[in-house]
Amino acid sequence: MMNRLQHETSPYLLQHKDNPVDWYPWGEEAFQKAQAEDKPILLSVGYSACHWCHVMAHESFEDDATAGVMNTLFVNVKVDREERPDVDDIYMQAVQAMIRHGGWPMTVFLMPDGRPFYGGTYYPKTPRMGMPSFVQVMNAVHDAYINRRDDLEQQASELKNMLSRDVIGISGEDEQLNTELLDAAMRAVAQGADMVNGGFGGAPKFPQPMTIEFLLRSYHRTGEEALLDVINTTLTKMARGGMYDQIGGGFARYSVDDVWLVPHFEKMLYDNAQLSRAYLHAWQVTGNAYYQHIATETYDYILREMTAPEGGFYSATDADSEGEEGKFFVWSKAEIESILGDDAETAIAYYGVTEGGNFEGHNILNVPRDADVVADELDMDVNTLHEKIEAIKGKLYAHRTQRIAPGLDDKVLASWNGMMLASLAEAARIMDRDDYRAAAVRCGEFLTSTMTTGEGRLYRTSKNGESKLNAYLEDYANVIDAMLELYQTTFDEKWFNHARNFANIVLEHFRAEDGAGFFDTSNDHEELVVRPRNLQDNATPSGNGMMAKQLVRLAAYTGDTRYEEAARSVIRTLASAMRQYPLAFAQSLNAADMMITGMKEVAVVGEPSAEATQTLLNIIRTPYRPNVITALSPQNVDGETNIPLMNYRTMRSGQPTVYVCENFACQMPVTSPEDVERLLKV
Repeated sequence: MMNRLQHETSPYLLQHKDNPVDWYPWGEEAFQKAQAEDKPILLSVGYSACHWCHVMAHESFEDDATAGVMNTLFVNVKVDREERPDVDDIYMQAVQAMIRHGGWPMTVFLMPDGRPFYGGTYYPKTPRMGMPSFVQVMNAVHDAYINRRDDLEQQASELKNMLSRDVIGISGEDEQLNTELLDAAMRAVAQGADMVNGGFGGAPKFPQPMTIEFLLRSYHRTGEEALLDVINTTLTKMARGGMYDQIGGGFARYSVDDVWLVPHFEKMLYDNAQLSRAYLHAWQVTGNAYYQHIATETYDYILREMTAPEGGFYSATDADSEGEEGKFFVWSKAEIESILGDDAETAIAYYGVTEGGNFEGHNILNVPRDADVVADELDMDVNTLHEKIEAIKGKLYAHRTQRIAPGLDDKVLASWNGMMLASLAEAARIMDRDDYRAAAVRCGEFLTSTMTTGEGRLYRTSKNGESKLNAYLEDYANVIDAMLELYQTTFDEKWFNHARNFANIVLEHFRAEDGAGFFDTSNDHEELVVRPRNLQDNATPSGNGMMAKQLVRLAAYTGDTRYEEAARSVIRTLASAMRQYPLAFAQSLNAADMMITGMKEVAVVGEPSAEATQTLLNIIRTPYRPNVITALSPQNVDGETNIPLMNYRTMRSGQPTVYVCENFACQMPVTSPEDVERLLKV
């Protein structure tokens, strides 16, 4: 007998449609039932690729006896944290306040009106390792609800007050936004880097692409070589570790150790979107072809395995297959020898394969030694080794496709698609890849049609042609980023117009009344127990930090002071926080770098397909120029346009012409590549 989740589109909720638990999706029906029957709500939050979510589901939610207790004592609500980041954020903060840590699955007990009063994460079916069983927890909560209601009411009210973001009570001054702030944050990040294994902090070790982007910007601004050491160590160690899929491309979510060897095997779209872009930028900065190779393999993986027929990008693949974490990705030495024959010796040496393995008796492929060392050991030159490895990858990948693959979360999320599209569009123009350009345009068309309402508002999620849920601040911010990148790749003005329209929606519906940035939900969103407002990055950029970056860019395109002031309202608020906790506010630091260093506005007049125009565009695009925005018109502009930067721009002597401006004050227009380069360096 299927429960109410059978009618949902979320792959995570659909995983629970056959549970004996009387699940409700998040919504008014569940709260009305709780109030009518005077029962607390048991809220369970997770996501489809979460290993421990599956464990708790198998142990408890699929168990008739446990489900019976749940159904008798509570109204049970299941939430996909990826579809409802607002709900997840509110109750995760409550759990962290109660037990000092958080994670998924998240289990929270609520008053019938939605106020939390107790919570935790994973609860086992039977008591172990100092943890009570799930049934013991439920019985204790029920007893407290019946016999100590006043205490729970007080706790719920205190938690609600703590969670309120109506007024956040922090502010800063514009004078604090200066290069000294950027330098202090840069030094703090660099000093905290692991210069042996790369990354920041110990195990479990997460990739921090926003921090890497800040270091790349800082190196570009200061030229400090020590920053390159941090960047190179981190990017090389991550890409050579087991966290990177050496056979199929793309990164897993994090490493359980501090050497990037053993991953938590799920692959998330948002990680690969951000990391592909970081490697792309690192290649621009360093010229290291290995970084281009990793970026390309990651893009190719996304286009091959994570792209929907309609053009959007899927959300994730699971950590588990056949009920075992990582089974799809690991190898035995004998298996490699059987598949590769004479080439096995090369693969075993290159990927560090052993008889005993490095993970539960199997091998996670990684690259523990430099290629020249392996080549010397095998008595071949490095180029021959690389050619052999590419052929070996193809054979192992073909074999791996015969295995039972991990589950695919095939919902399309606006925010994560914006991240992936922005990276892909930028790669298309930097690498001159028509296939990337075409895929980026298809995704852009999908986002602005299927995932946009008739009134021009975004939806959060889409699956099987059904789009739903109000978009959040992070959706708008990341999709605006994508639209601006797609505009600069195609110079099709419609993408710029979409970016500006979405930004105007954010200014109208998300701005905080106290002037400190934006709420995560719109002013016409469903009323929750509190209205969330996050200023800190997590695995994805904070909506506020990402929105500030886009507003700075739109101000540079348009001269509209509303955009500039709205960006400053975010960044000035965080001046002290960015200095003290740079790893937690890296995206806001990237926006601050734009604001403090200043934007260069480049207007190009010339037929984009003409060789002379392409030569000028390559001067602008090919190097790493993080604070440059570009607009183009194929013919002279004799009046005002939708892109004010292009107003009254004309060619000189019939030649493609470039205007380089700051704050709409422009240098004399130029027509030679040398002059363009000179002006961009000033």
